Amino acid sequence: MDILFHSHHAAISPSLRQRTERGLRRLEQRFGGRIGATVRFEEDGPTRRVEIVLTVPKSKRFAAAAEGRFFGPAVSSALSRLAAQLDHLKRSKKTDARRLARA
Repeated sequence: MDILFHSHHAAISPSLRQRTERGLRRLEQRFGGRIGATVRFEEDGPTRRVEIVLTVPKSKRFAAAAEGRFFGPAVSSALSRLAAQLDHLKRSKKTDARRLARA
């Protein structure tokens, strides 16, 4: 897994980098393939913004952004949004058809 960290006007602690890396590694294991990620941290006054872009081979790019008062909850929110996108990708057409038939 290749992870690039960009921080714009933000001081990022090593523990926050490790937390982000652990979350991305979990997503990689759930997806079952090799992925690359670009993580951007921005700080503008009281607002902290985290944007994560995943690059999956033979597929489209996935992006999720989250804002918050602190970086920790913003990272968690962005990772959960990416997990939802990857879960949607892993569904088969048959599963989608069954889900729509029930509705």
